[in-house]
Amino acid sequence: MADIQDAYKFLSSLRDNNNREWFNKHKTEYLEIHQWFNTLAERLIVEIGKFDKDIYESHLTVSDCTYRIYRDIRFSKDKSPYKTHIGIYICKNGKKSPYAGYYFHLEPPASDSKEVNAFGFTRGSILCSGLYMPDTKIIKSLRDEISVNGESFLKAVKEAKGFDLDINNALKRVPNGFVAEKKEWEDLLRLRDFTITADIDTDFLFAPDLVERITVEFKKTHKFVEILNKAVQYALEEM
Repeated sequence: MADIQDAYKFLSSLRDNNNREWFNKHKTEYLEIHQWFNTLAERLIVEIGKFDKDIYESHLTVSDCTYRIYRDIRFSKDKSPYKTHIGIYICKNGKKSPYAGYYFHLEPPASDSKEVNAFGFTRGSILCSGLYMPDTKIIKSLRDEISVNGESFLKAVKEAKGFDLDINNALKRVPNGFVAEKKEWEDLLRLRDFTITADIDTDFLFAPDLVERITVEFKKTHKFVEILNKAVQYALEEM
């Protein structure tokens, strides 16, 4: 059976050979990696459910949390047919829901360290918790909460040791209609993606206790996810 090193090597080769002919020649290899990755997802769903009751109560399946490797190229200038990463997003009610959650992204780094992927991250493997591109009503709900309770957000970010608040897609200034009670809350009000991320290297990835390592890291971010989801719930109740 394939393992993470096989997956890593496959994705590295796919980046250099992103065409259907090469992929079809290596289809059996990909299917073995796909099976391994689904097993990893199953284990992570169980382990995260042990500290996050929303995940436990959602009874998630692998398909609720994983993505196809095939790219939708209909409206993209980049016609590469395959993604050069694989990911697992574990959140309440599954990946299509509006809730914050936990995302594991496996992708070998590109030779150009400045190159970014579809998510705006520098290419490479990461752990990410939070909300990516939430609905405008949810963003408003989050900013309303931050305006009066920004300290709880900052505390949750601080508790997630090793993770950094991602401000790459933030507004240049606090949006109209919002005032930060404290100066240090302004960065939070400027956010459009509400995520905290941690880079992970091959020493982390290739360790025999990968699932346990990922779980330990994501557990640090539980409070952050929990705070976000309270604001998401308020927004959904008003829609």
